[in-house]
Amino acid sequence: MSDLQNGSDHHRSVLSFDHLLTSTKRKELLQNCGFSVFRTASCNAETAISQRAIPRANPDHLRPIFERFASKEVKGKKVMTSEDFIRNYLGLYTEDNYNRETVRLLASAADTTKDGDISFEEFCAFEALLCSPDALYLTAFELFDRNASDTISCDEFEAIIRHTQPLHDQDFDFNSDFIKRYFGVDKKRNINYHSFCQLLHDFYEEQGIQAFKKYDKSGNGTISSLEFQQIMTTVKGHLLTDFVRNNLIAVSGGGASGHKVTFPYYAAFNSLLAKMELIKRVYVSNARGNLDFEMTKEEFLHAIQSYTQITPYEVEILFHLSELNHPGRKTLNLKDIQAIDPERLKRVSQMDRLINIKAVHNKDERGVGIAFLESAYRFLLGSVAGACGATAVYPIDLVKTRMQNQRTGSFVGEVMYKNSLDCFKKVVKFEGLLGLYRGLLPQIVGVAPEKAIKLTMNDFMRDKFTKDGKIPLYGEIIAGGTGGMCQVVFTNPLEIVKIRLQTAGELQQAGKKIGVFTVLKELGFLGLYKGSRACFLRDIPFSAIYFPSYAHAKLATADEDGMNSPGSLFCSAFIAGVPAAGLVTPADVIKTRLQVAARAGQTTYTGVIVPIFETPRKGGKMGTVVCKSAARFFCIFGE
Repeated sequence: MSDLQNGSDHHRSVLSFDHLLTSTKRKELLQNCGFSVFRTASCNAETAISQRAIPRANPDHLRPIFERFASKEVKGKKVMTSEDFIRNYLGLYTEDNYNRETVRLLASAADTTKDGDISFEEFCAFEALLCSPDALYLTAFELFDRNASDTISCDEFEAIIRHTQPLHDQDFDFNSDFIKRYFGVDKKRNINYHSFCQLLHDFYEEQGIQAFKKYDKSGNGTISSLEFQQIMTTVKGHLLTDFVRNNLIAVSGGGASGHKVTFPYYAAFNSLLAKMELIKRVYVSNARGNLDFEMTKEEFLHAIQSYTQITPYEVEILFHLSELNHPGRKTLNLKDIQAIDPERLKRVSQMDRLINIKAVHNKDERGVGIAFLESAYRFLLGSVAGACGATAVYPIDLVKTRMQNQRTGSFVGEVMYKNSLDCFKKVVKFEGLLGLYRGLLPQIVGVAPEKAIKLTMNDFMRDKFTKDGKIPLYGEIIAGGTGGMCQVVFTNPLEIVKIRLQTAGELQQAGKKIGVFTVLKELGFLGLYKGSRACFLRDIPFSAIYFPSYAHAKLATADEDGMNSPGSLFCSAFIAGVPAAGLVTPADVIKTRLQVAARAGQTTYTGVIVPIFETPRKGGKMGTVVCKSAARFFCIFGE
């Protein structure tokens, strides 16, 4: 029901049917009718949203609920009275001085026979009605159909409408041409369900026009700001949020209570509020997932060129309201739309990326403690992501390391593998499947803080460079490079241990087992940072390329609502990772050869400069540029 309540523009007018209730809880009718049934009958609203339909409840589950609240018995069967259904079951009008006629009218929505009682069959039928896609209109139709004739007469329509609070104040003219167009000149024609839906939709527009005419006593098409406020808070109150309600005078006259509101302004203002669903879609489509996006008036006008139903006058009012929400800034953001639209964006689904969730959104409110908690949260997410990624690509990473370590030369047996596939086959053949995961455990232990600190520092630096929801390209590059630089503290010890274990299968002699502690004992603390300069040379450029490319690729592959499917995320990572991995592969090769435990007769290196010149000579003409990096391209998803 929650999905149905937050429907498209025409549903918004049906929500104004809450004026039927004269007490302060009038707005709870449709909400509680739906929510109570679904809550007790276990209808899955989340499934409904995804499937665009609400599943029916099991009648066996509904019966004990019905019998618990049914206080009356007719012909041996329990039935609910109006009070049972509205006051006891739905929990409305629990006060002693409740309006009995209002309770009876509301209960008639479930009382299809209109005999004053609700049987179990009618209770189940009402649950089925609430599960239908047009539940709002169907519920309203049942309320107006007082004699169960499946049609609505003019007398029935007038009787129910006159029970609403705004009609007490505005005195709607039921002899107007509007009413006669639906019910005939003599008002004797009955209308069916679909005609009633259109009538109910158009009625509140007509009610607004009649209210304007009532206050426009001079007939020149203007009313005062105070009269505008009076109309909006009564006839159009269902369209107002607290923010709009409190700023009606300011938005209509700039604070001058004597300012005149023209009918075009009045019509545009109401039309804007009725089109907020479309306004949201225009914004979300241009924000492309960036919930902090600040949209200028020019950008918005350009975006609505294909939406002829939105006028420039409505845009002018929209940005005036937006400026009232944050004085001094002439842009539109998500918070402005939330402040204007009473539906609170429930229809247009917007989910924050987990990494984007923040304790506070105002930088001035972000103290040391809050910043630490946000960083810890991101650190945890980065740890989980890093561990999963490392496990998934570890066999490919092992093949990459062994391919990068081998070189051409005159030593017997120096070249062990023809290509990456040959390397993979030989590892499985001589070391078994577990050989592909040699050194995985320390990799998982170390990769969590490694990836976490990279992601955390990247996001931290992006926050510093982001202003008004936008970050310049140089800021993205610096943020990525900073993340890559900081990760080397964890990366280098992790990499050298991993590489020694990955190549251990090539070095192991009978009876000699190489493990983590063997490597740590051999290297010592300072030895763990051997090849760190090459590691900096690889990780800083990689992250500086990868993170900005990934962010822009995500925006380019997002759908019209700014959401990314798993396929688009994969493509974005591939687009960003391939050039990043390819460009830094030479540095990765040099790092590998510096950190590996050389076999007998193999050249050993102690610095970065010599491998730069030696690798092309011993790795082939394109040794440094390509260097068997096909496997590395697949490792980008573990970065």
